Amino acid sequence: MTAAPVTPRWDAQRGFDELGRPLHDVTFCVVDLETTGGSVADGDMITEIGAVKVRGGEVLGEFQTLVNPHTSIPAFIAVLTGITNGMVADAPPIGAALPAFLEFAAGSVLVAHNARFDVGFLRHFAREQDIVWPDFEVLDTVKLARHVVTRDEAPNHKLSSLARVFRAGTTPNHRALADARATVDVLHGLMERLGGLGVHTLEELQGYSSKVAGAARRKRHLAEHLPHAPGVYLFRDDSSRVLYVGTSRDLRRRVRSYFTASERRTRIGEMVQIASSVSAVECATPLEASVRELRLIAEHKPPYNRRSRHPEKVTWLKLTREPWPRLSLVKRVLDDDADYLGPFSSRAAAESSLAALHEVFPIRQCNDRFGRQPRRSACVLAEMDRCLAPCDGSVDPQTYAAVVRQLRDTLLTRPDDVVDLVHARMSALAAEERFEEAAHHRDRLADFVRAAARNQRLTALTGCPEVVAARREEDGRWAVHVVRHGRLAAAGVIPAGTDAVAYVDGLRASAETVLPAIGPTPAASAEESERILRWLESPGVRLVEVVGEWACPVRGAGRHATAYVPTAPASTLGP
Repeated sequence: MTAAPVTPRWDAQRGFDELGRPLHDVTFCVVDLETTGGSVADGDMITEIGAVKVRGGEVLGEFQTLVNPHTSIPAFIAVLTGITNGMVADAPPIGAALPAFLEFAAGSVLVAHNARFDVGFLRHFAREQDIVWPDFEVLDTVKLARHVVTRDEAPNHKLSSLARVFRAGTTPNHRALADARATVDVLHGLMERLGGLGVHTLEELQGYSSKVAGAARRKRHLAEHLPHAPGVYLFRDDSSRVLYVGTSRDLRRRVRSYFTASERRTRIGEMVQIASSVSAVECATPLEASVRELRLIAEHKPPYNRRSRHPEKVTWLKLTREPWPRLSLVKRVLDDDADYLGPFSSRAAAESSLAALHEVFPIRQCNDRFGRQPRRSACVLAEMDRCLAPCDGSVDPQTYAAVVRQLRDTLLTRPDDVVDLVHARMSALAAEERFEEAAHHRDRLADFVRAAARNQRLTALTGCPEVVAARREEDGRWAVHVVRHGRLAAAGVIPAGTDAVAYVDGLRASAETVLPAIGPTPAASAEESERILRWLESPGVRLVEVVGEWACPVRGAGRHATAYVPTAPASTLGP
């Protein structure tokens, strides 16, 4: 057994675009087998494994071993491959050879000419030897060649034919390592040819098909003027109407992928047919790109974007300020000193949270306006002991006010009363095997708890006039963001060799002026503030400056947010 590993060189950043890995950064392990026959189902065995590991056109290492099949090699196979019984008599068995190969191939994309055969044999013997098969991605040069090499160039897609087409440096001879070397040259030839058709990532290579509409392929020039930088791209039609808005860490690479077979969404394919131009907004950081994407979608409401088009269509749960306060659902926050919970993107989720609160707090549910001393008949809720009935004088103002104070504390700081009572009811219903009713209460509780947790997190950030934070990115530079009242006001990356303090001071001075919104409403959309929060809470972020107080209640709803998750969607504001 021989193995000649070469130390990998990581001079390029891998995975730069979230939707595509550049081919020159991908490590391929090209493998070939020799066997005693064509089917493991017939008891055929492996007699030789050969592999070549490559990246960026450079050979990183080679692997070759004969394998003792513990059975006689058929004469015609020995003539074809040159591998005789005597040659494999002292070779390691598959139980030793296969782990060595898997160690060599670890972390690579497997490549084979007719991968179904080679990888099929390897997987079979891994199962037989109780060896865990790694989750390899697999690329088949036969399948790829059928889309690239025409009958005019080669009579078939056998390895020997393709080796001649691409002038391989090694002639295939039915020995595993030689055939693997020839397959490497075929792979590089295919990649070089497809590079001119806009295929530059592993995902594009895996999904390449000659069936991509010619009209779509001819539009790949629309991406050529875009930079290799983070930002937002906008597809437009002939009248400059925005059709679709997206974001990427690499604008050119991402937009180019729309014109290859890696893009398989029917709606987006339809959009590409209509599009006549692509514009872009280059951004300093991925977070800035993500935020600008939200703002542009909300502004243009592109027909091919499904999400985030209507951030204004939200619902709030309001605890009113009046002699006999009540809970109500409203569309906007007013400067009326009332308490609000939300926003909810779904009215159904808001109604679910409202029902959870009414289960615990028997305040009035009617929409009437009462004076300090109302004189009316009580409704059926009073008869069911679900309302204190201030309408007929059944409760004094002090008792009612105490319940409202407890409700306000639940909304703003501690949801424990609602959690404990609803959980007790869920347990009682489950004990009676009334599981559907228990699940209904669970979903109500989940809606409320997640809304309360979100509200507390958003309110905490919204209340800060300014938060400045930084994080070291993969390239070693520091990304800096200035957030004011929950809105991204500035973003930048500190250039190498620049005084960091002076740079941050300049970024703050040039940042957008942001005025606080009314009540708990962020100065941006709730979705924007949530994306900012996720970045602020991500590993490696350092707070540079916090103006104001940024804190959530210690015993707040966040403690319960992951404990009661509904099985069916019931979110208040999903991305």
